[in-house]
Amino acid sequence: MSEEILINVTPMETRVAVVENGVLQEIYIERARAKGIVGNIYQGKVVRVLPGMQAAFVDIGLEKAAFIHASDIAALKPATNGEVPEIRTAVREGQALTVQVIKDPIGTKGARLTTHLSVSSRYLVYMPKTEHIGVSHRIDDEAERTRLKALVEVSAADDEETNGGGYIIRTAAEGCGDDEITADTRFLKRLWQAVDRRRKRDPAPSIIYEDLPLFMRTMRDLVRPGLEKIRIDSRESYQRVVDFAKDYVPEILPILEYYPGERPIFDLYSVEEEIQRALETKVELKSGGYLIIDQTEAMSTVDVNTGAFVGHRNLEETIFKTNLEAATALARQLRVRNLGGIIIIDFIDMKDPEH
Repeated sequence: MSEEILINVTPMETRVAVVENGVLQEIYIERARAKGIVGNIYQGKVVRVLPGMQAAFVDIGLEKAAFIHASDIAALKPATNGEVPEIRTAVREGQALTVQVIKDPIGTKGARLTTHLSVSSRYLVYMPKTEHIGVSHRIDDEAERTRLKALVEVSAADDEETNGGGYIIRTAAEGCGDDEITADTRFLKRLWQAVDRRRKRDPAPSIIYEDLPLFMRTMRDLVRPGLEKIRIDSRESYQRVVDFAKDYVPEILPILEYYPGERPIFDLYSVEEEIQRALETKVELKSGGYLIIDQTEAMSTVDVNTGAFVGHRNLEETIFKTNLEAATALARQLRVRNLGGIIIIDFIDMKDPEH
């Protein structure tokens, strides 16, 4: 499977496309005026506690107050029966609270927060308030999982600046050695110490840690084994990525490429057309059938229709083939549209048990 990453940078927005076998699979967009804030850490101020909802509203300096549930407050540890203690035992109105955004604001809803803080590097996620070491589920080789856990345990124990904390080993760490893990643990500890200093110094509400811009996060989060090429159409951004890669991911330098072509970079592999299709409710299938995708705040629904597809043998076979094609197309649409939460799919009714 061939895989490429295309990065389109303009003053208004940055767009990143993940292309597999010439077909768009994922798209990420960050606009200059409406940057995503997931991962940012704020010194917030509790403005309202709602005991009936086991939640609180927190002012983090945005237009809308953000929301935190009792289960996302580290100080409230669930009892043995799974129940979370009363939220008023941990927070009160007017209290300063260090929080991290786990979900961007959407519609009328403010950002979703947690006090389970973390900062990320190329290979690791550092969690200062836990002692657990976890491994990405994408690393499925048990021997490799054990090896990486042992490396992190030794590296964290040898770190002179250590002050506790836990780690999650990211997918990109598969196959990396002791030097890379040691460098990452040291970087993350120093990064966290800088965040902690700002937490103690800066008044609420204020931002104390901001994640990397999208084109830099791409180098950290989306680069994986087997990637053939990363093309960037901005010379300035390309140089910044090269500098970043030299320090953190030197192995990707050979696949980095500045794209100076006259043809827009997103015209390669018809990415621009695919983005336009992803904004539409109707998705055409090659057979002539189609999907209708409706997204609401509560859920996303998908209706499968045969459309112009009349088949060649009989009705049951036509329906079966349409549903099969729809399932494959839908898996890709979920990635391209970044759909999550509750997803209801209304496949066409089938009568044959084998189907």
